[in-house]
Amino acid sequence: MDSEKWYKNPEMIVALSALLIGLVTAFTSIYSAYVDREYARASVWPRLEIFRSFNGDSFSYGVTNNGTGPALIKYAKVQHGTTYVKKWKDIEPFNNIRQSHISNRTLSPTKSITPVSYNGDNAHALVKADKLINIELCYCSIYDECWLVDRNNQPQPVNACQVNDEQAFTQ
Repeated sequence: MDSEKWYKNPEMIVALSALLIGLVTAFTSIYSAYVDREYARASVWPRLEIFRSFNGDSFSYGVTNNGTGPALIKYAKVQHGTTYVKKWKDIEPFNNIRQSHISNRTLSPTKSITPVSYNGDNAHALVKADKLINIELCYCSIYDECWLVDRNNQPQPVNACQVNDEQAFTQ
């Protein structure tokens, strides 16, 4: 009786080789899919930045998307001191300004919006009020990855954009 070892059997060598090739192929496919998914996410990554502009008699706030994909702005919070405000006119010096909507917008890459703009003699009063104002935006990518950003412009990832109605900025 021939007692050849099982791993020396030619059929077993072929079977083990096929198994090894299958495992390498599966690992390569999984890794390739992971890289493709990460690339797709990176190619549409939004990055919002909030800025203030002041030049003598003009004052404005702006939001720009310096990312590679659209930013879906879910909500905004504007706080004056310790009070959350619903509209810019709730802040005394901001009564006579041009304003536009900031919440629930889509901001394309390299685009900016100016939610507040003022030209006139009272611009210095807006600069004084600005010291007490905090602006927070929550935005998501098209893949529902979400971030919070404030005037420090350091986006922090969050699971989802949820806001309390008492804190939501409605303008």
